[in-house]
Amino acid sequence: MIVPEHGEDMTVTAAPTHTEVNSGVSFWSIAAVFAISMAFSTVPTPLYPIYQAEDGFTAFTVTVVFAAYAVGVVTSLLLAGHISDRTGRRRVLLAAIGLESLAAVLFLTRPDLPGLLLARFVTGLGVGIMAATATAYLLELHAAHRPGAGRGRFELVSAAANLGGLGAGTLVAGALAQFVSAPLRTPYVVFLVLLALSAVAVLAAPETVTVPAVAPRYRPQRIRIAASDRAGYLTAALGAFSAFAVFGLFTSLAPSFVAGSLHHPGRLLAGVVAFAVFGAAATAQAASGSLTPARRFTAGLAAEATGLIVLGAGMNLPSLTIFLLGGVIAGAGAGLLFKAAVGTVAATAAPAVRGEALAGLFLIAYLGLIGPALGLGIATRHLTATTAMLWFSGLLLTLLGATAVARSRS
Repeated sequence: MIVPEHGEDMTVTAAPTHTEVNSGVSFWSIAAVFAISMAFSTVPTPLYPIYQAEDGFTAFTVTVVFAAYAVGVVTSLLLAGHISDRTGRRRVLLAAIGLESLAAVLFLTRPDLPGLLLARFVTGLGVGIMAATATAYLLELHAAHRPGAGRGRFELVSAAANLGGLGAGTLVAGALAQFVSAPLRTPYVVFLVLLALSAVAVLAAPETVTVPAVAPRYRPQRIRIAASDRAGYLTAALGAFSAFAVFGLFTSLAPSFVAGSLHHPGRLLAGVVAFAVFGAAATAQAASGSLTPARRFTAGLAAEATGLIVLGAGMNLPSLTIFLLGGVIAGAGAGLLFKAAVGTVAATAAPAVRGEALAGLFLIAYLGLIGPALGLGIATRHLTATTAMLWFSGLLLTLLGATAVARSRS
């Protein structure tokens, strides 16, 4: 035995425990699973112009297909987004991956409109339970890996997996559609393989929820938050709704608008347009770590409003460059708003209902996809695409103003 000399530093740094090491590896693997799942949900975005050309879809049909996805998300959030608090995170994530794999098979075997609607709805079912569950799971794995540490890494990685995944899906699908054969098949085959690998990663991760011996009585989702923070929850929900309205625009009509009204067809470009918005959102989130939640929220409101104004200018001129610039600025603002919303809810919800509280937030956020997308689709039946999107921008600017007022009073 070695005895320290007098005055020698006897401080001993404890080696990481097996649980901490395993949680650290699983934190990153679940983040990858989350990103792959969200990426799959946006694979059809750059493919919509191809579906339109081959099957004669109108802009309204595209928004109906997109709305089918959002309805699937809301349905699963209402019925199953919160059950991982009681049944365990791993079991629910495996179910989500299974649903998305089924959707990929439907895309491959039923490329007609009914099959596309069903596939998008099933995709939404998987994403709805994935989003809230994976977010709660990452927070718990982060806490197990770094006990006592702040939430900064969790907030950054979960937001990057969510929004970065959404952007990556459009870029990968657009590139595959541009440069490989069978553009309506190859992207789904690639993601079937990635989803299979995701299932293996979930099976290897530790469970973070203690499942009760007696299963509690099932009930649908309720929007849940501490009574003392109802005003803060409302503000967070409005911010999330506004953010997802922007994301909905760029994953539904924007690719067709760029190809048609702006006269820039191209499968890769269709993916790049959506990727630029989601990439800006993820980048803004990563760069906002030093901001307080209040400043992050305020910056998000200002950036999204500015981006919508620039976006409108790009549509009026028309100019692809200005349109993309507006999308990037609006996307950055939306990313900040969504990060502030998730951080607020994750920090204030009790651990026992964290999944439920996040599911409620995602439920409201995804409602921001349904309403604006359907409204735009209906409007394009009576107005030009440019006029409809300008009205959308104006209504969203009004909502952002209402959110700012709610923030000032909370």
